[in-house]
Amino acid sequence: MQFLTLAAEAKPMIDNPAIEGFKHFVNWASQPQISLPFFFLVLFILMLVGYRQWTKPKFALPLFLVFLFFYLGSMAIDNNYLLILQKADNVPITLMLLGAMICLWLTFRQAAINDERVENGLPVMEADKDDKVLVWPDLVYTEFICLIIATSGLILWSIMLRAPLESPANPLGPPNPSKAPWYFLGLQEMLVYYDPWMAGVLLPGLIVVGLIALPYIDINPKGNGYYTLKERPFAIATWLFGFLILWVVLIVFGTFLRGPNWNFFGPYQYWDSHLVVPLTNVNLSEFLWEFWLSKPPPANPIVRESLGIVFTVFWVAILPFGIMPMVLRKMRAQMGYPRFWIMAFMLVIMALLPLKMVLRWLFNMKYFVYLPEFNLNL
Repeated sequence: MQFLTLAAEAKPMIDNPAIEGFKHFVNWASQPQISLPFFFLVLFILMLVGYRQWTKPKFALPLFLVFLFFYLGSMAIDNNYLLILQKADNVPITLMLLGAMICLWLTFRQAAINDERVENGLPVMEADKDDKVLVWPDLVYTEFICLIIATSGLILWSIMLRAPLESPANPLGPPNPSKAPWYFLGLQEMLVYYDPWMAGVLLPGLIVVGLIALPYIDINPKGNGYYTLKERPFAIATWLFGFLILWVVLIVFGTFLRGPNWNFFGPYQYWDSHLVVPLTNVNLSEFLWEFWLSKPPPANPIVRESLGIVFTVFWVAILPFGIMPMVLRKMRAQMGYPRFWIMAFMLVIMALLPLKMVLRWLFNMKYFVYLPEFNLNL
């Protein structure tokens, strides 16, 4: 409530038509149906395709400075953006973004150098290094110094920033928006597209199971102990897509763009708690019977949801176990059937989230299968 009170008093810092036009454009482009496919996805593809160029320091440093200029400099032109960015809850998001960018640059830079060395017949960088150290005293001293630095940083953080504590819980006046901790905002964003039992239990469980099974599924020795992209393009691209697009981006959406009533707001837009967004959830069965066939839905729930059931069977059974083995024959031969089938199943489950997101944004479609009679929705 304190944030909304401050936002209500926010006024434009700079009354300039060009800057106002820029802010309106950014607010419009920040809509997920625009920003995800035409900005984040494009950046993701360019990151993979042009990693040998953008990782060079002469390109990476200017790009990083430009990002900092717009990311931090925007606080000087808009109070709404300033209030969002300086919230104590949102400071970890800034640290996460900067840390992820630096780590990605380091790894992609080393991968670019290694790929060039392999093409020129030279060993990878890690092969020329003797990076073995003694636990005592080298490793212990290094860990002790890192411990002191991290503790000092946390002490300064706790002194400079107020703890994001709110008033005691009141069922008559819940906070609006009511958000999970920042590291769970990706899961909370998934609740928009999935039933709670899937977004909160099944999918997180599959993520944990997939991470546990990953070393046993992917037994390709290439890339072990050194950085490379050319030798592992599929594995690295799939992993980064799940981490960056389906996790980090969803956290950013939930932090900076989800406002009162869980509506989307641009970064320069006032979080109006009274904003009403017309939204009608439509299930796949309603498209079939009411829109396409112009008939009332059948009373039998199985018949009513027949199209969604057929699609679900195709997506989780025929696609990973029938079609993908024929398309990815080389990968299937290298991995073997059991490992390939597990990988393919995990892949189609992961791909289901962006598919549902696109259908929700374009057609307001909520569920493929809607069976409240059995408390089963997909």
